[in-house]
Amino acid sequence: MRLKFLFIFTLLAGSLVAQQRDTSEMAINSQLENWHKAAADANFDAYFALMTRDAVFIGTDAEENWQLDQFKTFAKPYFEAGKAWNFTTLERTIYHPKKSKIAWFDELLDTQMGICRGSGVMRFEDNNWKVQHYVLSIAVPNENVSEVTALKKEHDSLLITKLRAN
Repeated sequence: MRLKFLFIFTLLAGSLVAQQRDTSEMAINSQLENWHKAAADANFDAYFALMTRDAVFIGTDAEENWQLDQFKTFAKPYFEAGKAWNFTTLERTIYHPKKSKIAWFDELLDTQMGICRGSGVMRFEDNNWKVQHYVLSIAVPNENVSEVTALKKEHDSLLITKLRAN
């Protein structure tokens, strides 16, 4: 009888942990969708409310590494013009260790730049999952890397010189 009770208890506990993880992943997914929608709707306040106070956004340009206030300054004119950016999720994977207040993800996005990859860290803060760190990159097919490398060679050379001088 004790063995039967222990077995049933173990099954129930495992089920609750799986449900918690599923619920957290659903909440994270929902928050990311809301974040992308706020940008598409050019809703500045909603967009930045879904980021932590110490958030970082790394854009597609090598010089786009913004702390939250810098990113707000950069983004504000786009939001005010009613034309921020419109990213539609094609695929997303969420990694969330059980009971952790940190999760990370990667996603493929349909954007005005073609397919991009986003990856980032979410933190549970103020009873919500928020973006703490986000990296956006343009996905370049391997067969086109040589062309892209040639296209940006001069720009990269100048930036490398500048960065090494610092």
